[in-house]
Amino acid sequence: MSTATPQPSAPHVVLGSGPAGTALARELVRRGHPVRLVDRGAAGPEIEGVERVAADVGTADGARAAIRGAAVVYHCVNVAYHLQVEVMPRVQEAVLAAVEASGARLVVLDTLYPYGETGGAVMTEDSPWNATSRKGRMRAELDERYLAAHRSGRARVVLGRSADFVGPGVLNSSLGAAAFPGALTGGDVVAMGDIDLPHSYTGIEDVAAGLATLGERPEGDGRVWHLPTAPAISTREIHAMIEKRVGRPLNVVVLERPRPFGPFDERMMAEYEEMFYQHTEPQIMDSGAFERFFGVAPTPLADTVDATVTWYEAWLRSR
Repeated sequence: MSTATPQPSAPHVVLGSGPAGTALARELVRRGHPVRLVDRGAAGPEIEGVERVAADVGTADGARAAIRGAAVVYHCVNVAYHLQVEVMPRVQEAVLAAVEASGARLVVLDTLYPYGETGGAVMTEDSPWNATSRKGRMRAELDERYLAAHRSGRARVVLGRSADFVGPGVLNSSLGAAAFPGALTGGDVVAMGDIDLPHSYTGIEDVAAGLATLGERPEGDGRVWHLPTAPAISTREIHAMIEKRVGRPLNVVVLERPRPFGPFDERMMAEYEEMFYQHTEPQIMDSGAFERFFGVAPTPLADTVDATVTWYEAWLRSR
């Protein structure tokens, strides 16, 4: 690992400008950090205090250029569902090599996929990794490599796992464009599986705050953390919150099995079939370890729902 020490004014570099990366960039600016936000096209609205940079971090040259001079690198890159198993290992290889050469710390946004089917057991950082799906096994293998890189001294790495996203700017989620536009316009609200099961949802602002905290607190390095997540409730209860906020009953269409509907096209649902167990057994994530260690509490889900409805109202007006 490089012995180079980034200067205090060195940027915090966010790789990936999806909902998580964008929310994180804003949170880091709010905390006073210079921020570089990287994606393949440097596209998107201007964010005060954020430098947008184009780079392909799936290549060695692109990753090195993207993180040059960084103090902390946040890996929030994601790709189309059908490309994940092929592309994400390449991104990992390039990013790990780049941080090894630069000496920057690496904060990785992760999913619950490595746990696989739990039978409804509460997921903590000590839960076994029993994934049997292609995407779950891939994520588990990547995570093992990240942690091995840290143990060997190759790089300084920490992982933050999130449940399903919900919040302003979140489109491609079961509580994103599948739910809120229909709720606001009287159209269909799409849900999956058994909506009476408890299900953890992580607010996108809590994802950002959690990752930024990991970036500022190196004493958490070398392990997996569950990002701050409000207590699990059923999707039906979330729908009731949305109904109260929009002032109308929802027209909920429940997909009891994976099939194309609404924003979920045939290719997406074919790829998602192996992960559909997340909607047929309880998905309960416990973030208590993070909350106690770092002193960070999750946003109440009712507040997240309110903020999300407000964001979607503006989003619909702009279309």
